Amino acid sequence: MKKKILAKLLMMAVLCTTLAGCGSTGQSEAQDSTESVQTESTTETKDGVVTLTVWAEEANWDVLNKMIESFKQEHAGEAEFEISLVQQSDAETVNVLLTDIYNAADIFPFADDQLNALVAAGAVAPVLNADEVKEANLEDAVAAASVNDVLYAYPMTADNGYFMYYDKRYFTEEDVKTLEGMLAVAEAAGKKITMDWSSGWYLYSFFGNTGLDFGINEDGVTNHCNWNTTEGSIKGVDIAQSMYDIATHPGFMNVGDAGFLAGAKDGSVIAGVSGVWSAVEVEKAWGKNYGAVKLPTYTCAGKQIQMASFKGYKMLGVNYYSEHKEWALKLADWFTNEENQTLRFEERSQGPSNKNAAASDAVGKVPAIQAVIAQSEFGVLQKVGNNYWDAMTEYGEIMAAGNPSGIMLQDIMDNLVADITASTVR
Repeated sequence: MKKKILAKLLMMAVLCTTLAGCGSTGQSEAQDSTESVQTESTTETKDGVVTLTVWAEEANWDVLNKMIESFKQEHAGEAEFEISLVQQSDAETVNVLLTDIYNAADIFPFADDQLNALVAAGAVAPVLNADEVKEANLEDAVAAASVNDVLYAYPMTADNGYFMYYDKRYFTEEDVKTLEGMLAVAEAAGKKITMDWSSGWYLYSFFGNTGLDFGINEDGVTNHCNWNTTEGSIKGVDIAQSMYDIATHPGFMNVGDAGFLAGAKDGSVIAGVSGVWSAVEVEKAWGKNYGAVKLPTYTCAGKQIQMASFKGYKMLGVNYYSEHKEWALKLADWFTNEENQTLRFEERSQGPSNKNAAASDAVGKVPAIQAVIAQSEFGVLQKVGNNYWDAMTEYGEIMAAGNPSGIMLQDIMDNLVADITASTVR
């Protein structure tokens, strides 16, 4: 999420999209790639040793080491394995990997919005047992891991979204249905509700269910957007006015996750928009009073609009140039099977994309995971061109500050759309 792809990578994506745009050419090339993976002799190893490198955030190493040990036991006698974990942020996988594909990790985790660039660069190997993986995982997770109906990665988690945390000591179930209702409660209590308006990832919430148009163009790089429209029941300035009203409300505060959690701990914040990664700290702060629900509605042009979201998935990819590609594919499949997705949930509180693991009673008892699932009904996969991010950050900062320069709202929206739809990376 919130990643900016380097300009040269975007140009690669343009080239890839152009080549794949002629009928079934892109899919046939992907199928040819799959066949080449199947026919290459990757099980032959020097001295019988399979050496694999896995990128992962250090917080996940303990659980991954357990999975690696069980993998070695499963394939005992087939080869000797030397599997190393290397610290690497999931958020930066695409940028780091594409600077040196040949020396990058054999297996790497990433969020779904990085997939197109990885596929365009020919960096990720198609999944061999695609039918099996598709059957085992949630439909949206499979779609997020696919390009032109070809599965290029193993779905791993289905919780890369956001929702509303709240302190049950202050809010009723009725209060959390509307943002205005929540803000009124916070103001009366002398407390705050937080949201990060520096990020287009969160700011999409105010635009997504308004009926206005936004998305990535067929070139895979630029966007189409009419958020500045002056026609229709909801106009661009209506959204801007609603956000201005929220920003200037005494119950609201614009901060990121760190500010939200700090406020939850010191008692100044009683609700905030965040994701499952904040669940452990929120529970520490609020204990049995910790609640989580889908995002509320907000008032726009006299209507109650359900706040939208980008929903996302994390997955594992295999380097196309891995020296032991077949074993890398097997290990990535092992990391993401039902048993290990359950283990990842139990030890890291990460929401499974595997259907059976996600349907367990234990998952059903976690408020944060249930909230992200409920919000997913009102979310869309994050498919946006790079210009979106800086444009939304600038817009969000203006609105969060209460439009201090007094710019006409229509001008603000016109500038926003011009930047989002710009044809080149700035």
